[in-house]
Amino acid sequence: MVYFVGAGCGAADLITVRGMRLLKQAQIIIYAGSLVNPELLSYASDNCEIHNSALLTLEEVIDLMVQAHEEHKDVVRLHTGDPSLYGAVREQMDELDKQGISYESCPGVSACFGAAASLNLEFTLPEVSQTLILTRLEGKTKVPEWEKIEDLAAHKASMAIYLSTGMLEKLSAKLVSGGYPLETPAAIVYKATWPEEKSCLCTIETLAQTAERENITKTAVILIGDCLTHSKYERSRLYAPDFETEFRGKRE
Repeated sequence: MVYFVGAGCGAADLITVRGMRLLKQAQIIIYAGSLVNPELLSYASDNCEIHNSALLTLEEVIDLMVQAHEEHKDVVRLHTGDPSLYGAVREQMDELDKQGISYESCPGVSACFGAAASLNLEFTLPEVSQTLILTRLEGKTKVPEWEKIEDLAAHKASMAIYLSTGMLEKLSAKLVSGGYPLETPAAIVYKATWPEEKSCLCTIETLAQTAERENITKTAVILIGDCLTHSKYERSRLYAPDFETEFRGKRE
């Protein structure tokens, strides 16, 4: 069996209990060495075989999984964050389907949620935004024509933008072109939940200057929206005295 496990966004204790258990029982671990916290490998058993996928091609990763299957060994494919988000897992799963090898997924904490925790942030404030858009700016990897940043920005929802730290001037221009004012709150969260985490509040206008000042060039998530200042929101109706629920009557 192959288990695709989300390592979480950084801190070793933010992996799920299930993910930790799978690491402990795995006979082979293939981990994304360029992004996954190596402390997580301390959960592996002493006789576990460990491979760094940063040094491997897709075909070499699949070969390891096929060999493990033939030897009746369990494999953990350890991805950063949550495997379903920019994890390149579907292509691996399709190859495993061709080989008749079973697999399961174990979710993890994505960087945008680690960043929100760093800032004690709520993305979905009443009367501010009830939508969170997770996306990336087009770079070497193309995005569909209908998912351009400027089109998504037109919604003025809360946004978490991945894999775009090296293109912040371009990102700011496209956000403004889509309809965000230059003074819209923004944040750069570098290596969320890692010991070296750095959180910088700024605006869309000052994104690039802030990153340059703080020497942040990669491994950061960009947050956009008025939720960052949490200054113009309404209280949740769920806890309002005059709101009746299945568990609580109205208060006079």
